[in-house]
Amino acid sequence: MSDYARVRDAALADPSAFWLAETSRIDWVTPPTVGIDDSDAPLYRWFPDGWLNTCVNAVDRHVDAGRGDRVAIVYDSPVTGSQRRITYAELLDEVSRFAGVLAHLGVGTGDRVLIYMPMIPEAVVAMLATARLGAVHSVVFGGFAPAELAVRIDDAQPTVVVSASCGIEPSRVIAYKPLLDEALRLATHVPAASVILQRPEAVAAMGERDHDWRELMAHAAPHDAVPVKATDPLYVLYTSGTTGKPKGVVRDNGGHAVAMAWSFDKVYGIGPDDTWWAASDVGWVVGHSYIVYAPLITGATTVLYEGKPVGTPDAGAFWRVVAEHGVAGLFTAPTAIRAIKREDPDGALIGRHDLASLRTLFLAGERLDPDTYHWASERLGVPVVDNWWQTETGWPIAANLRGLEPMPIKPGSPTVAVPGYDVRVVDSRGEDLPAGQDGAIVIRLPLPPGTLPTLWGDDQRYIDGYLSAFPGNYTTGDGGYLDEDGYVYVMGRTDDVINVAGHRLSTGSMEAVVAAHPAVAECAVIGVHDALKGQVPRAFVVLKAGVAADPRDIEVEIVAAVREQIGPVAALKEVVVVPGLPKTRSGKILRRTMRGIADGRPEPVPSTIEDVRVLEAITPLLQSD
Repeated sequence: MSDYARVRDAALADPSAFWLAETSRIDWVTPPTVGIDDSDAPLYRWFPDGWLNTCVNAVDRHVDAGRGDRVAIVYDSPVTGSQRRITYAELLDEVSRFAGVLAHLGVGTGDRVLIYMPMIPEAVVAMLATARLGAVHSVVFGGFAPAELAVRIDDAQPTVVVSASCGIEPSRVIAYKPLLDEALRLATHVPAASVILQRPEAVAAMGERDHDWRELMAHAAPHDAVPVKATDPLYVLYTSGTTGKPKGVVRDNGGHAVAMAWSFDKVYGIGPDDTWWAASDVGWVVGHSYIVYAPLITGATTVLYEGKPVGTPDAGAFWRVVAEHGVAGLFTAPTAIRAIKREDPDGALIGRHDLASLRTLFLAGERLDPDTYHWASERLGVPVVDNWWQTETGWPIAANLRGLEPMPIKPGSPTVAVPGYDVRVVDSRGEDLPAGQDGAIVIRLPLPPGTLPTLWGDDQRYIDGYLSAFPGNYTTGDGGYLDEDGYVYVMGRTDDVINVAGHRLSTGSMEAVVAAHPAVAECAVIGVHDALKGQVPRAFVVLKAGVAADPRDIEVEIVAAVREQIGPVAALKEVVVVPGLPKTRSGKILRRTMRGIADGRPEPVPSTIEDVRVLEAITPLLQSD
């Protein structure tokens, strides 16, 4: 039996015993003796009798083990022209003193601290200091609009808000403090205090409840770590695009710590002597899991990058960071690689850097199209590994487990279900479908440690939204299939299925064909209204830099390819060349927003679009018949 099969079978046969054995990866105040508490199923709790502190596992224990001189964080900020290397000993000093600041302002066990900051070391310090007190942090992506920030303040009801005077992008400075002030004016909940880190690029005016970060830290006394139950919440992270009452994903302390330690080792193959870079933001789940917690719990070095490594004049920024800091594992979104490919189709910039340290490129966030996979594989000469997961799960559902048993890579698939996840593909009745047949992807309960135990303050909403459609299973909301080898293929959200003259078709399948065209840098396929067929697909494509072909010829070729590979029933007849596609800052294409505009039901546009002008430019094309 292979290593993967052995571990997978053990985790599925007795998940409680399997994960209880893995708790040895973590330092406990009181080690757990119970794996899973299923007394309130379908709400499950991991390691209910265990006590620990997550901050101790991320910082203190490495210093205590004599690794205080190991670099914990490499802060690389091209937008300020600065770099900083922070050791574990230095991080412990800053975190323990900021925990003292928060305690002085009234933060205690179970209280919430809302963090609204750019990609700077102080954001990580604030997260860890909150965890040190046994409090609950809620990080909101820096630059979110006041209205979106206000609803999160009202839902989390933080005792303290931690922010900065501004965030810095390659082309502009974003003043955060006025956005925060407006959000606090709109919110009904009033935090006791705000702590503001003043940055020289835009110094903020301070109010009566505002405190200067550096002034407080200058007189702060270190605070000891506070033990909490494994089932106590570590953080609340609100899902993007929330309208109405926000949906706060809860992460507990014990299960999360175990999942971070296990997955960083087994999924990503990264150890305490490695340098790792997750090119995301601490405001997203990738930032929580794999910029902050997994690398630090492991004792590795994590790169914290302030800026946009793509979409800047330097399309080689990724490779500069990898070479300069000796990055062994790079994690980003397929969109980022497509953007690099568009600007540097021959990969000339890759050859200018020594990438000998790089072992693996990991991609996640949206489907990895085969063309992007092949481009990166050929030019980097390292495995390019897809992995699929969600804000709700906190760590990969499907992956090619580099630290357990590397497997053959199949373009278009994130490989196999990660041990602990019982992944199934079912029809509308919840019946298992045979290999190769599309259906809804679900995960049999219980979910493994580190996944969401519930939604913040709303168990019933969690049950109704995730556990009711297919009883006994967690509904991922994604559709796809399993092949004969057990490889998972995620073709898109189930609401990305369109109905063309009674035929249900996946827009993700069509996107895979469109993206394979040699002139296409990136694309999105959505369903638009048709008086005869109900819906028909329309493809929006961004061409690679330097493409000289006539767009009309490209349209004919794409339509023919879809007809050949999917069939005439797909009815793709329209291919629209656009200058860009609207995205969130994490790189996800805003397909739902595009569909809403096309249907005449525009939804609130998240303030995290990289360039609102992109959306404005394609709106007439979305609305045209």
